[in-house]
Amino acid sequence: MAIIGVILSIALTSQNTFNKTLILKNAAYDVALTLRNAETYGLGSRAVGVIANAGYGIHFDKTQPGSFILFADTSPAISSSCTKPGCLPGDHIFTLGADARVQTYSLGNNITVSDFCAYSTQFGGGWSCAAANGGTLSSLDVSFSRPNPTPFIQSGGFSYSAACISISSVQGGTKFISVASSGQIAANATSCP
Repeated sequence: MAIIGVILSIALTSQNTFNKTLILKNAAYDVALTLRNAETYGLGSRAVGVIANAGYGIHFDKTQPGSFILFADTSPAISSSCTKPGCLPGDHIFTLGADARVQTYSLGNNITVSDFCAYSTQFGGGWSCAAANGGTLSSLDVSFSRPNPTPFIQSGGFSYSAACISISSVQGGTKFISVASSGQIAANATSCP
């Protein structure tokens, strides 16, 4: 009976660790899938109400680590003075109360966005993050709009060429989601800076 008890306790402990890892991995894939949805909506010119050709994006905020927002980039509206066929609404930045909030996602299961980073090629290049590297970022917007599949990565009025989002569980473990300058989104990045 003692041997069976020991084997059972090892199996239950291993199962619990496996479940925690699986939940965190699924959350990373959910964030990556939401980024891909924003890319598909933005490049596919999905209409928002009466506004056509709006860009779509994801907004991460340092003060809201348990959630993120999928938004339609509708503000500012297309200027009436723009007569070119390529006139699009938006500025690639989530503006609370002005841009259309499509959905707010809650990570749940004690999983949070523990950090987000953006890479700049300007001024010698380098990573800026919300927590690491001095913690200078307070928010991060990754958006996509026609016709270019290149993501628009913005934070604090600055443009960046790549991004990395870290999600963590209070039970332990961290997963990383990367957004490359080519538009490639990976839910299994090895690390963020």
